[in-house]
Amino acid sequence: MMKFSTRQLVTLAVFGALWGAVEMSLGSVMKALNLPLSGAILAAVGVLVVLIGRLFIPQRGSTLFIGVIAMLLKLFSIGSIIIGPMIGILAEALIAEIVLSIFGKPSRISFLLAGAAAVSWTLVQPFFTGWLLFGRDTFIVWLDLLDQGARLVGANVEAAGLIVLILAGIHLAAGVAAGWLAWDIAHRLQARLNRAPALPNEKSTGS
Repeated sequence: MMKFSTRQLVTLAVFGALWGAVEMSLGSVMKALNLPLSGAILAAVGVLVVLIGRLFIPQRGSTLFIGVIAMLLKLFSIGSIIIGPMIGILAEALIAEIVLSIFGKPSRISFLLAGAAAVSWTLVQPFFTGWLLFGRDTFIVWLDLLDQGARLVGANVEAAGLIVLILAGIHLAAGVAAGWLAWDIAHRLQARLNRAPALPNEKSTGS
């Protein structure tokens, strides 16, 4: 059972709000521009935020909590189709939570693996949500994936194995990069906060 102090809940809510803001702003822009790999990019940014939050509150359940906040904020996104992205946010947070919980104490390697696993989910999610939400046949989803991948890498659709390998590599690399950056950024933020001068009401008033 997740137990957090009031201060920890506020911190987690801030990171959840930040992830949600990214989804509402950057997500809407990328969707409007129809940019390639937008799902992987958004997932990488979200993972970056959620992993930084995990280092600030290194307790089991904190990553999932941040994801739930971001998912709820996604309800306010501009656009009609938000169920898929909401599922994606929750799944990414859950996957990262599972990986981090397996390792226990936060470490760079756990961040790299959590990032890689969470971002990779965006590659396979259409096979689940396509059928569940829109009743799309798995084969159609597969063809769409190959078509998008072929246009992205400039390969022929017949080279299915190569296309999938390249797409998987891109998603894994994006997740690893997010995990690496999250570990470094979180430690730098913590170091700066620890060096920050105390507020007037926090200073000692002893005689």
